[in-house]
Amino acid sequence: MSLTVDDFDFPLPPELIAQHPAPERRGSRLLHVCGQQRFDRKFDDLPSLLSADDLLIFNDTRVIKARFFGVKDSGGRVEIMLERIVDARHAVCQIRASKAPKPGCNLRLADAFTVKMTGRTGADDDFFALELVDEGNFWDLSERYGKLPLPPYIEHPAEDADETRYQTVYARAPGAVAAPTAGLHFDEAMLATLQAQGINTAFVTLHVGAGTYRPVRVEKITDHRMHSERYAVPQATADAIAATRAAGGRVIAIGTTSLRTLESAARDDGTVRVGEGETDIFITPGYRFKVVDRLFTNFHLPKSTLLMLVSAFAGYDNIRAAYAHAVADRYRFFSYGDAMLLEKSDAV
Repeated sequence: MSLTVDDFDFPLPPELIAQHPAPERRGSRLLHVCGQQRFDRKFDDLPSLLSADDLLIFNDTRVIKARFFGVKDSGGRVEIMLERIVDARHAVCQIRASKAPKPGCNLRLADAFTVKMTGRTGADDDFFALELVDEGNFWDLSERYGKLPLPPYIEHPAEDADETRYQTVYARAPGAVAAPTAGLHFDEAMLATLQAQGINTAFVTLHVGAGTYRPVRVEKITDHRMHSERYAVPQATADAIAATRAAGGRVIAIGTTSLRTLESAARDDGTVRVGEGETDIFITPGYRFKVVDRLFTNFHLPKSTLLMLVSAFAGYDNIRAAYAHAVADRYRFFSYGDAMLLEKSDAV
């Protein structure tokens, strides 16, 4: 398919963008998309849609406090959003300021510590490299002085409730600056229900970067370049996938980040490579999925790479029809919104 960015646009009333989560994690709606068929359900219905030999794979990354406010040497104000912590003394970030700082400029953040901007980096030089000047390390300083990085479409500053609700209950490995939001629906009680039903779970790690919100600035989607993100696949997860295949079960990715990790580590025979790596995989219609059979995900932004991914998975026309249905039926969109369970188009 020769597709442009405009092929992934859709009208979305602003009031459907969820500004706060549902009162309870499992209180969201669930749209089950099976080809051209759509079923309006509740998230609590999920166990009834799964079988005992199925395997759910979650992304256990933990969101760090990646947002800082500070001043340049000149006194000008800056806002910094970490993209990733490279190591204890180095990080990559986005900077918002009236005038971009020049290499060598010092920035005083949170009136607590100083960093030096050493130059541009990233796929299109749209990130900045930082080096810590003061004592300490970025991991500790971000936890102590940083602010939770809510997505740009959430209009209120991070509140106490966001500290809990913009983090999955199983978050373990710190490093993300955006939550793997499909997992926000799951609470401990739901995980226990799934376990009691004989449904297996496993984990991967993909540290979601701020580049996840980066708009697609080209007309043809084939010209777009993704930012690289770190991922890890443990041996236990590879073994669980093999056992699921042997038992005739389905591999179900909880979120697009889990799917991107699995497909990045995939071999042609559907097994996955164990270990750590970097991925800039860009999944668009026409991609042949090697590992994932079903996808549980939230609703995504117009013209976004994630909307392209779900269109590749469930079928372009099927997703367009499903999103039109979701808008008409007043589903809640994006990070704090409702969820979808997608059947792979070639399995429908």
